Amino acid sequence: MKRFLLPSLLLLSTIASSQSFIQAYKNRASQVTQTNINTLLTDFTAFGVKTTGSTANNNAFTWLKNKYLSFGYTAAEITENAFTYSGKQTKNLIVTKTGTVYPNKFLIICGHYDTITGTGTNDNGSGTSIILEAARILENVSSEYSIKFINFSGEEQGLLGSQAYVTNVVKATNPRMDILLVINLDEVGGVAGMVNDKIYAEKDGTPTFPSGMYTTYPSTNNAASAIKTTEFKNSILNYSNITPVDNYIERSDYMPFEKEGYVVTGLYEYNQSTKPHTAGDTYVNMDPVYVYNVAQGVVGAIQHFSTAATDITLSTNESSKNLQDRISIFPNPANDFVNIGLDGKGYTTSITDISGRKVQETNDQQNLDTSKLKNGVYLVTITMNGESVTKKLIIKK
Repeated sequence: MKRFLLPSLLLLSTIASSQSFIQAYKNRASQVTQTNINTLLTDFTAFGVKTTGSTANNNAFTWLKNKYLSFGYTAAEITENAFTYSGKQTKNLIVTKTGTVYPNKFLIICGHYDTITGTGTNDNGSGTSIILEAARILENVSSEYSIKFINFSGEEQGLLGSQAYVTNVVKATNPRMDILLVINLDEVGGVAGMVNDKIYAEKDGTPTFPSGMYTTYPSTNNAASAIKTTEFKNSILNYSNITPVDNYIERSDYMPFEKEGYVVTGLYEYNQSTKPHTAGDTYVNMDPVYVYNVAQGVVGAIQHFSTAATDITLSTNESSKNLQDRISIFPNPANDFVNIGLDGKGYTTSITDISGRKVQETNDQQNLDTSKLKNGVYLVTITMNGESVTKKLIIKK
């Protein structure tokens, strides 16, 4: 969903993260992999234009459902919420992880998977990919509160899917569904070629633009949203390298929940792409490394809000985190050379351009010649002992 952002309304976040850092949450956040994010984005793109109710839209739904099943979720944990648009049926997909202490109180992580005009790799393949990656990592992690991962259809036609879910499921539950918080992820893919290191954290409120948009929405949930959004920002600071920036909620899938008095928050890219709702909303015009970084913050935040288990169980994914801590790339942006800061031997460094074409590969070499590379964004992947870490490199001459 496109946004209209007024600089006068945006407050740079000056928060200091006083929220407790939990190592187990960081370990799991570090299990996000660049390879998984890249694969999810390209698979999402391959379905084409996923207009609500279309064959491509239905195929994407089936793909989503199969992904959750492959992560280990059971058929009993997966539900479908169908509705009709222009005479065609489409579906929301809901995956529920039951909490150990508060099974009937839900943290909702949502985003839409329908697109218009283009393949929607950013809007909203980015949010969809993060939801899937978070669901994969947290599948066997217990939490006190229940978690719902929801993929909505019909957002681009006016929040149809989220409205159908709120009307036919949330409000129809007796008693009405008890929701701890709704976190919406919409267009969090950044812009290729730009430094994407900030993200808008969206709180409830009454901005002056667009005029009259919020006149029918309650303000009683604004204060609670501000508190939860501050917690959300602290989680992003704790578990990723992204800096959150204050903004207000906009026209996306948290709005039907907000109108019913629920507490909502969300994320939206700081560098606003001009490509959504066009044929140019493709992989090459976004920043997959940004999606990877945002995903780490989201995984940390989900654990915080759901009060996930804090026991630490080491896995091969955590050894990748240790490798990441040992690596530095400098200078960045670079010109004719770049240094790989990594002690030890037995590592391979490959550089690929944004289209995925490998342009350089070296072994155990710390000083790399980049004089022949053109200006742009590249991905540097360092592999050592079977583990890989990917970082973004900007060439600027």
